Amino acid sequence: YGKNTIKFLRLHKEGKKHFVKEVEVCTHLRLTSAQEYLDGNNSLVIPTDTIKNIVLVLAKKHGIPTIEQFAIDICKHFMTTFCQVGYVKTYVQEVPWQRLHENGVPHIHSFICVPDGIRFCEAEQCRNGPLVVFAGIKDLKLMKTTQSGFEGFYKNEHTTLPERNDRILCGELFCKWSYGDCKDFDFDCIWNKIRECILEAFAGPPDCGEYSPSYQKTVNSIQMCILSKVSQVQVIEVVLNNTFYNVVDMTNLGLTNDKEVLVPVETPYGSCACTLGRK
Repeated sequence: YGKNTIKFLRLHKEGKKHFVKEVEVCTHLRLTSAQEYLDGNNSLVIPTDTIKNIVLVLAKKHGIPTIEQFAIDICKHFMTTFCQVGYVKTYVQEVPWQRLHENGVPHIHSFICVPDGIRFCEAEQCRNGPLVVFAGIKDLKLMKTTQSGFEGFYKNEHTTLPERNDRILCGELFCKWSYGDCKDFDFDCIWNKIRECILEAFAGPPDCGEYSPSYQKTVNSIQMCILSKVSQVQVIEVVLNNTFYNVVDMTNLGLTNDKEVLVPVETPYGSCACTLGRK
């Protein structure tokens, strides 16, 4: 049991310069006894309102250096403070506020929300067990307008999809990875590096791109790039939900439409998911 959707903004000031972290937190506990469930005895139950207040107090006392460290702080607090807690899991996601720049100069107290992917993390721990940390990015929308195709697939009497060697590749990406032993990781640096790997593997070189024969191969390329360049990542899950675009037929308007005007096919949409780990 626990408290979901604890939303708040943590403001930190260093002189005239301000820093913000706006987050949404979900914290769940499992107690060592089930007496509240079996017998209606609530003597060991930590109210969910108390859970919410603890999260807010920890944000006030320790700040949020990174969302991963904040999730770790929450887990450690419940494990060290309450002997009746046998398991704790915390999910934290961050609102993508970025510092506003004017003529290349960073503003001291103004920010802009840039929806280029939502950063999130999870931390969980069993009593007498290791602390496990996951991190990820979701709602990252990517598109390339060529260097993508889909050919040679299985066909039968139900197949109507034509083969294509030049199509738009567009999708919304979810990526979640696990760390090994969490030592003194620079979580910000690792997250930014993984995001760069995702963009690099999806797009290819800036002057020519890289051909994608399928969504499945693109998912594999992203995973292999991350595992080869980020040693702290042990297992990585990637889900790519694709958006199709159909060329608008303009012959009845007396026009030839050479893939210049297209409309998205919202539903149904295809999806590819894979989890890949080190040996």
